[in-house]
Amino acid sequence: MEEILKKIKEENLKVPKHVAIIMDGNGRWAKKRNMPRKYGHVQGSKTVEQIIEDGYNMGIEYITVYAFSTENWKRSEDEVGALMKLLQNYLIDCIERSTKNNMCVRVIGDKTGLADSIVKKINELEEITKNATGLKFTIAINYGGRDEIRRAVTKIAHEVAEKRLLPDDITEDLVNDYLDTAGLPDPDLLIRTSGEMRLSNYLPWQLAYTEFYFTDVLWPDFTKEDLLSAIRYYNGRERRFGGV
Repeated sequence: MEEILKKIKEENLKVPKHVAIIMDGNGRWAKKRNMPRKYGHVQGSKTVEQIIEDGYNMGIEYITVYAFSTENWKRSEDEVGALMKLLQNYLIDCIERSTKNNMCVRVIGDKTGLADSIVKKINELEEITKNATGLKFTIAINYGGRDEIRRAVTKIAHEVAEKRLLPDDITEDLVNDYLDTAGLPDPDLLIRTSGEMRLSNYLPWQLAYTEFYFTDVLWPDFTKEDLLSAIRYYNGRERRFGGV
C-alpha cells in the first residue's frame, strides 16, 4: 500500500470521494477454475473486504457495492440460496470488522423482500455502526434502481395525497431525500468489472454525472493496483456537469 500511496502523491492524483462498484464476474471466475458459481461469490466477498480497506487507505470516503439485485432472484434456486446464506454470514462478520475499523455500514434496497433473519442482521449492523466516522460503506441488497425510484415516487404521492406536500414542492433535492441513498453524495466514479458495459439497473438517478470505468478483470481478481488504474482514468476525465 505504501507504494500505491507514493504513486498517488507523485502523480498528484485526485482520489474520488465516492466510488460505486458493480462486482461482476464471480461466476465466470469460478467456471474458469471448474468450480461451482457459489465458490466465485465466496472469493468475491473476500475481494470486497480487501478493496474497501485499500480504498479507504487511498483516501476514498464512500464505497457503494451492488451485492444482490432485484433481478438476481431469476437465478437458479441453488445459487440464490447460496447467495442469501453468504450475505447473512457476511453481515454477521461485518459487524465485528466494522466496529474494529470504525466503518459506518448502510444497506439500501427493498428489505421487505428479504428473510427476517437477514433484515434483523441488517438492522443490527446499521445501528451498531451508525456513529462510526471512518469509511461510509453501502451495500445494495435486493436493490433495483427503477424499483427505488418507484418506491420514492409512491412515498411522495402519499405525502401529496395527505396534503403534507404540494406538487410544486417536488424538487430534485426532495426526490433525493426519498431515495434509499438519502444523505449520500452522488458517486464520482463507477467501476464495473468483467468487461460488461451497462448499468444493470444500478443507481440510475445517482449516476447521472458519474464517470464510468469498465475493466475486463473479473471481480475476484480485482486488486488495489486495478483500483489505482481506475483512479488514474478518473483523473483523465474533465467533469463539467453539463457546463462548458
